[in-house]
Amino acid sequence: MLHGVRLPRALTALVFGGALSVAGLLMQTFFRNPLAGPSVLGLTSGSSLGVAIAVMAGSLFELSSMWATQFSYVIFAIAGGLISLFLILLVSTRVKSNVTLLIFGLMFGYIASSAVSVLASFSGEKELKEFVHWGFGSFGKVDSYWMLLFLAIALFTLIGVAFSLQKKLNAWLLGEVYARSIGVDTKRVRWVILITAGLLTAIVTAFCGPIAFLGLAVPHLAKGWFKSSDHRVLIPGCLLIGISLAIFCDIVAKVPGYSDVSLPLNAVTSAIGAPIVILVLLKNRRAVG
Repeated sequence: MLHGVRLPRALTALVFGGALSVAGLLMQTFFRNPLAGPSVLGLTSGSSLGVAIAVMAGSLFELSSMWATQFSYVIFAIAGGLISLFLILLVSTRVKSNVTLLIFGLMFGYIASSAVSVLASFSGEKELKEFVHWGFGSFGKVDSYWMLLFLAIALFTLIGVAFSLQKKLNAWLLGEVYARSIGVDTKRVRWVILITAGLLTAIVTAFCGPIAFLGLAVPHLAKGWFKSSDHRVLIPGCLLIGISLAIFCDIVAKVPGYSDVSLPLNAVTSAIGAPIVILVLLKNRRAVG
């Protein structure tokens, strides 16, 4: 039981929770917006659209094998996320304003969500149930240690890229004009941030579904806990808090003591994380006041 179920879930939560948290920090720094998160550019919606297409394809071509269905979910989710990332990068070459880019990402997310709704309306009851279940999010979908090892190498390589940008991210917080004045290649950094955060989000969403809240909340928790906006502190801080919170939420989602009961991971991450962030924000406000 431990090696077959619990350990893979815990290791997946460790790797993917840290990845989502770092992606959220990158997005909040890039847009200098505390409400930005991994899904802000429509990447999560793009992956969801890919899975919705896979569900429809499964019903049309009668893919009865669960392995084939899960495999197709991953492939289509990655494809949807990468197409979304490509569109964002294409727009970023023509749009210089990060606010405009943010609005485009949000609009793309709405378009993808509307397409998902249309596809869901044509799905059968079984396919719709599978899609809804995928949307709950879960760290239990990676059941191969070799696959987990491969994903860990890929994700931690991307996290390593984020670590290499620490000083540039600190300069970015003060504005692109300031960053350019001290010699930062803002055009290159812009692309690296978008690609790194986009790939982190696309990979996690493809294998675990849309995990709500972690990428948005953990950067706030790190800033409140460490009382710093220095990315040399925030990136490792987000990594550690994201790992801890993801593992804790997964334990709660499995309902200890009831092996046959499992709660939606998204419900648990939101229910546990939102009050913590509210308390941190209120505490910081009282400290400032």
